[in-house]
Amino acid sequence: MTKQAKKSDTVEVGSQQNVLHLPALEIRQGPNRSLYTFAVDGKQVPSFAAVSRVRRDSQQQLHGYQRPEVLAHVAAIRRYVESAESPLLPNAIVVAFDDRVRFVPADAATDGPGYVRSGTLLVPVSDDWEDADKPGFIVDGQQRCAAIRDADVATFPICVTAFITADQADHRSQFILVNSTKPLPKGLIHELLPAASGPLPNQLRVRQLPATVLERLNFDERSPLRHMIQTPTNPTGVIKDNSMLRMLENSISDGVLYRFRGSDNALPNIGLMVTVLGDFWTAVREVFGEDAWGKPPRKSRLMHGAGIISMGYLMDAIADTNGSGEDVPDTQGFATGLKTIKDYCRWTEGTWDLGDGIPRRWNDVQNTPRDIQRITDFLISTYYAKQGKRHDRSSRLF
Repeated sequence: MTKQAKKSDTVEVGSQQNVLHLPALEIRQGPNRSLYTFAVDGKQVPSFAAVSRVRRDSQQQLHGYQRPEVLAHVAAIRRYVESAESPLLPNAIVVAFDDRVRFVPADAATDGPGYVRSGTLLVPVSDDWEDADKPGFIVDGQQRCAAIRDADVATFPICVTAFITADQADHRSQFILVNSTKPLPKGLIHELLPAASGPLPNQLRVRQLPATVLERLNFDERSPLRHMIQTPTNPTGVIKDNSMLRMLENSISDGVLYRFRGSDNALPNIGLMVTVLGDFWTAVREVFGEDAWGKPPRKSRLMHGAGIISMGYLMDAIADTNGSGEDVPDTQGFATGLKTIKDYCRWTEGTWDLGDGIPRRWNDVQNTPRDIQRITDFLISTYYAKQGKRHDRSSRLF
């Protein structure tokens, strides 16, 4: 390794900005991706890497991807670092760098496999930068970094694995992949999926389209569900995100939204999906009114998982009897269908008469497959009966 590659200090560049010279290994993965592994004093990490907190700006655009620090976890790690005789944190933190960071290969060739080479990673730092200005974001290891930052120790070297990309969607994808086997809140994963790119596990990939539609419903100004779906950046929403996702998945896989999901040669028409959903839920709001609309699930089962999912199936049924292809009912068309079943619904009071001889109080309905199926079958059977048609209980429900 050259003399330059052995340096681990900072050198002046201009009046305020410095550059860390960090001995590193470059490891090539695939034809055009590289990882960089290096050691650095954990106390220095905050000078070049920030935590990208998940949040939305005034235009409802998603920024960041990290959850808040878990203070108890941070405190436990800090106590270990401060009190242990020989503290050991062997796991590397993961950092995403932007393209201001450069890797300079060593001059001298070394024996070893062709996919690895040694050199120096050049990382700019500045005391004047805000977090958003720093070239790195912590993808994994924020609790360890926070503990070392606060620990009463002079230094604490750690291992870092890094990659360089200017695309924050790539940051989010790597964050999801790194944390998908850990107890990461599902709501955070769902909110990050629309803005993620690159390969994802199949169980996450199939949720990316529903999550994208959910985001539009929750944050578009004209959506009747604006700010009503509970997510990490919208914690006051009254509808659980997972309930809305299940409703969307059902319709995209075998309902009216299937018509707009695209094919191998065509992208999904998300705009038309959002239009159909906006028309339907606007009609729901108009037909059932303030008594049931927008209230917490404990006060209105319309906003409950059982209500959201069963109404999604009813949306599909109304669309099936009122057109095909892109010919879908508008708000008035959906409202006409909903009015035929309105008087049989018990979202906020009374008792459901589901036709099985077992009366159910409105607030006894639970978010279980059995209750969802019973409410769904009742709503669709009642709707078809009012249309003079027979409804065969569909095996596609569950």
